[in-house]
Amino acid sequence: MIRRRNLLGAGLLGLGGAAASFSNPQQSGSAPSSGPSISRNRRQLNMVTTWPKGLPGLGEAAERVAARIGAMSDGLIEVKVYAAGELVPAFESFDAVANGSADMYHGAEYYWTAKSPAYPFFTAVPFGMTAQEIMGWIDFGGGQELWDELSADFGIKSFQGANTGHQMGGWFRKEIRGLDDLVGLQMRIPGQGGDVLRALGGSAKALPGGEIYQALQTGNIDATEWVGPWNDYSLGFYREAPYYYGPGFHEPGASLAVGINRKLWDSFNLGEQAIIKAACESTNHTSLGEFTYQNAVYLDILTREHGVKLRSFPDDVVKAMAEAARDVRATSGRDGIEKRIYESFEKGLKTMADWAAVSDGPYYAARELGREPQG
Repeated sequence: MIRRRNLLGAGLLGLGGAAASFSNPQQSGSAPSSGPSISRNRRQLNMVTTWPKGLPGLGEAAERVAARIGAMSDGLIEVKVYAAGELVPAFESFDAVANGSADMYHGAEYYWTAKSPAYPFFTAVPFGMTAQEIMGWIDFGGGQELWDELSADFGIKSFQGANTGHQMGGWFRKEIRGLDDLVGLQMRIPGQGGDVLRALGGSAKALPGGEIYQALQTGNIDATEWVGPWNDYSLGFYREAPYYYGPGFHEPGASLAVGINRKLWDSFNLGEQAIIKAACESTNHTSLGEFTYQNAVYLDILTREHGVKLRSFPDDVVKAMAEAARDVRATSGRDGIEKRIYESFEKGLKTMADWAAVSDGPYYAARELGREPQG
């Protein structure tokens, strides 16, 4: 009990004895290896992911959620993590959790755009929210309640489970000097970022992480975005496309999600639910600091050791992307729950952008003025 109290803290223990009493366990109708099982009051769950095996950052975040659930429950909730393709393909994770053949997933909600055009708002949309802003909207601006309503229609309960911070714009075989260079460009870019590229004459594909390098190597795509220097280095994109563009207009602060089968979630008592929620929250915040630091480290490695050529999108390209992004965001929220999500997001974006205009933006500019000369 002393160990458990140290792990959970007084707040979690006050929620009905989080790990002490496990009631109403779900009996899954799926195969024994894919559903929760009970042994000596333990729950053994599985988590499928959309990430390649061994991927730093994103894959580690899924493992971190699982480990923290196990630690805070004193081992009474065990979660085994499966990389993309080990139990189900990356893009089938949502359906597996929705139908109960898997218990949880860790992935990017914009992969589920075919389920609802509003899902990208819970990952990232072009010229949308930074990491801090999307956390603010989801936690304090009504985003979580809307997310719950949307996901409930599919039998899922969702939480923020990692954030990459600001991403890069992508890897390109050739330089982008103007809008004409986007016409006919075939790029791996999912979600609303892909819709913006299509609006400007390009072609967008949504490929899982494990398939991107081969597509780039064989010429099936001309460019790709993924995350940022840390993750991108691990997948080796710099070997095929030497031009690294920023900023990442499409993902200014990508939030990743943990989705849980709703019937399973409802079978947990309040204390157990608090443990899972706390594990997701702590991983979400840990990952942002981790990505911020490691991206800085690996950007230096990419440029200094591998000769990667950093570039910024030309002003006319950025302006055209911003104009297209406004239309794309509006199109995804025309009626029903999608409209309410879009309107809530846009309201939150404006409110926080007004604050950023007098806080973060001017500070970054001032810091640059005061930096010592480089080199």
